[in-house]
Amino acid sequence: MDEKHEARLFELADLILAISRHLHAAKADAAESWTPIEAAVMRYIDHRPGATPTQAARATQMISSNFSRALRKLEHKGLVRRVADPGDARRVRLYPTEKAGENLRYLQETWSRLLDEAVPDPADADAVITVLRRIESQLLGGADSGP
Repeated sequence: MDEKHEARLFELADLILAISRHLHAAKADAAESWTPIEAAVMRYIDHRPGATPTQAARATQMISSNFSRALRKLEHKGLVRRVADPGDARRVRLYPTEKAGENLRYLQETWSRLLDEAVPDPADADAVITVLRRIESQLLGGADSGP
């Protein structure tokens, strides 16, 4: 990789982090606040209701103790519920709650409003989403990274 390309990729990562910080700050008025680790867990469960804790921990690349702590906090906040697997009562499935859905709708409205002026063209948004999904998938080693 040449230096110019390396500098571009560094700038891309730096911009992603900066934008992420702005988006995180914009949700400060949400009904429930959460840490970035809790957000990663919640994102996975929102995209894959019924996933097992093992699947979610693997996909979010967390060690089990960190994942378990984040999951307990999300349950305590009323955002996630565990349901016994009907096929195997020893296993549980994770589902977002109604409260989680309300938070997600709030975030959608808040973040969409925030980004509307910056990305008014739907085609631009689609192009950026495509690239970011590819980056996420690649960073996860092709693991199922979700929508």
